[in-house]
Amino acid sequence: MRSASIGAVVTSTLALSGSVLTAPSAYAAETGVVIKSVSVNGGKAIVFGTSRTESFTISVTASDDSGISRKDAYFHIEREKGDDFWTYHGVPTCTASSATTSTCKLTIKLDKDIDLPRNTLAGNWNVYVQLSSKDGDYYGDDYMTHPVQRRSTLSVNAAPEPVAKGKKITVTGKLARANWDRYIYAGYTNQPVQLQFRPKNSDTYTTVKTVMTNATGNLSTTVTAAADGYWRWNFAGTSTTPAVKATGDFVDVR
Repeated sequence: MRSASIGAVVTSTLALSGSVLTAPSAYAAETGVVIKSVSVNGGKAIVFGTSRTESFTISVTASDDSGISRKDAYFHIEREKGDDFWTYHGVPTCTASSATTSTCKLTIKLDKDIDLPRNTLAGNWNVYVQLSSKDGDYYGDDYMTHPVQRRSTLSVNAAPEPVAKGKKITVTGKLARANWDRYIYAGYTNQPVQLQFRPKNSDTYTTVKTVMTNATGNLSTTVTAAADGYWRWNFAGTSTTPAVKATGDFVDVR
């Protein structure tokens, strides 16, 4: 079992549309503290690679008739799956915008002392919000879920080039994603990836076919060279891995 309680670094600075709001508990709803909005990572998925240089922010705007107190303010984001559990947490900095309303922000910055989670924990994490008012009202609950994903990479190579019109070219590439257990990028296997083509004087890519990655994440297919243009691979992403597009590889057709 690998578990952790990770201390967060707090700054005064700072979802994905897939963030899911969950109904507050009855206890939380009975208090005078009203959660007006919660934003995690500016509305985008939290994506970790293999380095400890990532950061993200949880921002909460709340109100109470007596105002929001800094006492007992606490945020965390966590996930448990089987024997694996991971959390990032800390005390936010709260700034009042009026006598009743404040915005509280917690920024988590990974460094050499703040580790990555296990691979099994990629997916939707619970976001917990705890705030109190100046007259003693209290809110503490899992407010929403937010995606935490393993960063993806995608390469492409189209050859030979130049090539005679009507001849075959082979387009290869590799889809990989961060392996948090080993701190490397490893092939993402058995995934559908679109092969796309953009003519030389066009801004639009068109899907030519879909190819599955093999047991090492590699891609390979052949197509007929018809015109000058760019070839790329396009991966739509999964719940644990973000979408990624390769930079187009130009082929000169003569």
